[in-house]
Amino acid sequence: MKLITFDPFRTLGTPGVRYIKPEHMHQHREALSEADWLLFPAYWQINSLHYVLKKRIFPSLSSYHLGHDKVEMTRALQTACPEHVPDTLITSADSYGIQQILDQWHFPFVAKTVKSSQGMGVFLIENRQQLETYAERQSVLYVQRLLPIVRDLRIVVVGEEIVASYWREGAGFLNNVSQGGRVRTDIPVPDAALSLVSGLAHYLDINHAGFDVAMVDGHPYILEFNRLFGNTGVPDMPKAIAAAMNRYLLGPEPPSSDTSVSA
Repeated sequence: MKLITFDPFRTLGTPGVRYIKPEHMHQHREALSEADWLLFPAYWQINSLHYVLKKRIFPSLSSYHLGHDKVEMTRALQTACPEHVPDTLITSADSYGIQQILDQWHFPFVAKTVKSSQGMGVFLIENRQQLETYAERQSVLYVQRLLPIVRDLRIVVVGEEIVASYWREGAGFLNNVSQGGRVRTDIPVPDAALSLVSGLAHYLDINHAGFDVAMVDGHPYILEFNRLFGNTGVPDMPKAIAAAMNRYLLGPEPPSSDTSVSA
């Protein structure tokens, strides 16, 4: 099995991987053509690698394309499972878009930057001035219903497996661990959330992502998913991710060759 990675830190636990810098890919066209898998390319590489060289890419094309920004992601989720997406409005960043929000929405609500992660670019909008300040810095306005929650879930999918699931709880508006939120493993993760993420990831061919899920009165809502996600906060999570990735890319480990029989 020939594996080439463009991100060595994401493939530390995978054996026999060759590293090529993304900007050097055209100098290694023959090696890329002979590879069985190309791992973690930059977004700008995927069209050439998939459509021109016809290579298998990990994470999947769906993970890249649907996870590229929140607009593409939300529109896909609204088509796939509208009942599991918080009320969301995507509109133009101009006076028309601002007025549309003011006519249809009540404060407070959440506003997001369409290309952001780790809790950055997420704002609580409580009045018109905050909305106009947010709009001044955006090319697209993305506003979402503020759900009545004090914590949310992170559910990690790698390959065809859920490798981690846990609650995140913040001291304020954001629950992201990178923004000071804490991991809660003492609270059970609802089966409804696990089932939703597992089924959705399979249906959309998302094979490397951290899904953020809110639970409201027992009903799961997908807030977003991130193709590249953090792996801190849960013991041995990097090892679990690497093992699941290896099973997906390399296949199951062969059975033990030990044929001894106990007396």
